[in-house]
Amino acid sequence: MSIWSIQWVAFSTIVIKEVRRFMRIWQQTLLPPAITMTLYFIIFGNLIGSRIGEMDGVDYMSFIVPGLIMMSVITNAYGNVSSSFFGNKFQRCIEELMVSPVYPAVILAGYVMGGVARGVMVGIIVTILSLYFTDLQLHNLAIVVVVTVLSAILFALGGFINAIFATKFDDITIIPTFIITPLTYLGGVFYSISLLPEFWQDVSKLNPILYMVNSFRYGILGISDVNVSVAITMLIGFIILLSSISVWLLKRGTGMRS
Repeated sequence: MSIWSIQWVAFSTIVIKEVRRFMRIWQQTLLPPAITMTLYFIIFGNLIGSRIGEMDGVDYMSFIVPGLIMMSVITNAYGNVSSSFFGNKFQRCIEELMVSPVYPAVILAGYVMGGVARGVMVGIIVTILSLYFTDLQLHNLAIVVVVTVLSAILFALGGFINAIFATKFDDITIIPTFIITPLTYLGGVFYSISLLPEFWQDVSKLNPILYMVNSFRYGILGISDVNVSVAITMLIGFIILLSSISVWLLKRGTGMRS
């Protein structure tokens, strides 16, 4: 068997294992996000949205749906990789991969694609649920797909790095709780930054999640607070950066030895 055949077998095996893992416990991985997003639709969309009226020329429910879909994608992509890789590290079974002839980049790609699969699957579920509350338009399918996949990859990489440095299970909840969640709520999911004073608009533009949410919203509704081309370029740049860091950490064996 050639070295490339070995890499493909390793990659596909990791991806299949990851997908089977979150599908086996779908009550914990797929159902809770669906319930949470449904509550957002009811509370923010129906109850509060009816009082707000329109936002950027569209009804409030339609405005928040793209942001809620993106929020479910990135949090689940992140959570899947951080919990899975740390679990394997904690059980010390990751050491078998580290001493095998599998390239670090292949190990990384396998876990990241598993996270992307879960993020996209949850995103599809939330999108289907949203159709019960509003009629979604599709302005640009290509941008929707590209932004969804790139955002899921980026946060899956973030979850991987978190898992590498985590020393206990509590460590994998710190970044989602204190960084991702606040940035998400301040990332234009529930409002347009055009409502903010100019100073706070500039501050908001330092938030990377703002670019993901607005690019995805542009693909659905055709409206955005940011330049979509700039947003996609930033996503690609961050993916390259985090991928390089992750492979370097794997090669060094950071966090693998106790």
